Amino acid sequence: MQSVMSSTYIPTGDIRSFGSFGPAYEVGQPVHELENGDWMVEITLIETGEKAEYRLSDLLDDPEAK
Repeated sequence: MQSVMSSTYIPTGDIRSFGSFGPAYEVGQPVHELENGDWMVEITLIETGEKAEYRLSDLLDDPEAK
């Protein structure tokens, strides 16, 4: 499932990792827009189930988890 906020692509449901070797996380729903136009998006760490907020611009730079 994918979400679109004001024509901003958010890959909801994707499984990504922090960099090439970091832990995997699932992309959740957008939380709020920042003043600079970026978005904070809820993520869930796969290993622990912990939820956190992460910048969309950083998330889009992360690779899909393998």
